[in-house]
Order: sequence, then C-alpha cells, then structure tokens
Amino acid sequence: MDGTEDILSRQEIDQALLKLSDWHYQLGGLVTVYKAPTSVAALELMAAVGRIAEERNHHPDLDWRYNRVFVRFTSHDAGTAVTARDTDAAAATSVVAASVGASAEPGLYRTVRLVIESTAPGVIEEAWKAALGYRRSGEASLVDAHGRGPAIELVSGAQDVPGSVTVEVHRGADESAKALQKALAAGGSVVAADGPGPEPGTEGEPAPLNSPGMDMLLDDGQGHRIHLCS
Repeated sequence: MDGTEDILSRQEIDQALLKLSDWHYQLGGLVTVYKAPTSVAALELMAAVGRIAEERNHHPDLDWRYNRVFVRFTSHDAGTAVTARDTDAAAATSVVAASVGASAEPGLYRTVRLVIESTAPGVIEEAWKAALGYRRSGEASLVDAHGRGPAIELVSGAQDVPGSVTVEVHRGADESAKALQKALAAGGSVVAADGPGPEPGTEGEPAPLNSPGMDMLLDDGQGHRIHLCS
C-alpha cells in the first residue's frame, strides 16, 4: 500500500484522539510524554515501544530524559502526516505505558518551528536546505531528516523587519497559558490573538489555565515575535 493511502484528515484525527487520551496532535504527528515511576521503568517503556515499532515496522521518535519518555508518531512515507498506523501504534504504546506504571503528560511535549517571512521564499529555500541538511516535507516546509532540529516554514509576504524570524512554540493549552503569563510579566505584549487571552496590544489578564486552545503572537519588547500555539 502507498504510504499516502491511509492519511487521516484532521477531523478523523480528532475523532481518534477521543479514544487516545494520552496523546495530542501536533504539527503532523501524535505526541505525548510519559512519566515513569523510575528511570529504570522509563527505559523498560522505551524497550517496549521499540518492540511495538519492530512488530509494526513503524518507528516513532523517542527521547529519554531520566524518568520521562517523549514520544512522537508520524508517517514519514506519507509526507510527515498522521495515518491509521500512527493511531494504532499510539494505542499500543498507551497499553505498555500503563503496564510499567507510567502516566501521560501530553501537554509537556513541545515543538519549536521557525517561521521565516520572505518576499521570495522559493529563492531562499535551497540555501536553507543546503546549510542545514534539511528536506522539504509535509506541513513544515523544511525538516531535519533525523528529527532533531526545529522545522522551518518559509512563507510569502512583506517582511516587517528585514531578516526577522518568528519562533513558533507548540504545546498543550495549559502549558501555553502558563508561558503566556510569564512572557507578559517579563514585558512581552500580545500582537495578535485567535482564542482566549488578552486583547492585542495589551498586557491584560491571560487565558485561563483550562482554556481549550491558544494562538497568541507576542512581541518580546524589541520587535522579535514569539507565536504560542496549542
């Protein structure tokens, strides 16, 4: 079967997530963080996820940090998109996580993407690909083939500041709301907003911690942009 034949629509992904409470959708993948009782248990979980990957020939991105394991499933052969293979593997991973006493903290999974606005993004793309060793794929224009570096999105438009870059930070709604509180307290301001939160150009009360979603563009006080997304 061609890798693109079982790509799920966003509506299908959201429907699948109703049964996958351990997981969030984030930039073309299903992501979560498992907190294990001990570092040894975290390693046991990684080994169990490895066996799931081998059995299905479908391998996630795994990152171990003491007693936490960061997991991301995506289908690279489908252009870095979510397929039924990802939802199946995520469900199996939840089972083995429970067996080692690990709890899910999907809101802690953070993905950073750099958004570069250019009057001619196609002209500069090859230079960025060559310099970083990246490739074009899926929702993010350029990605690290090994999944280590942040994705880069080249977008068309007039630049507010020559050479300016917006840093996107994708994570759970609660974690984004906490980050917004701290950024505003540190002198940042909201430039544009789509979702709960203070009005653009103000330092008003941020979104409540239980807000369902967030899309806030912040100014750091010197013209640099931070885009908080959940």
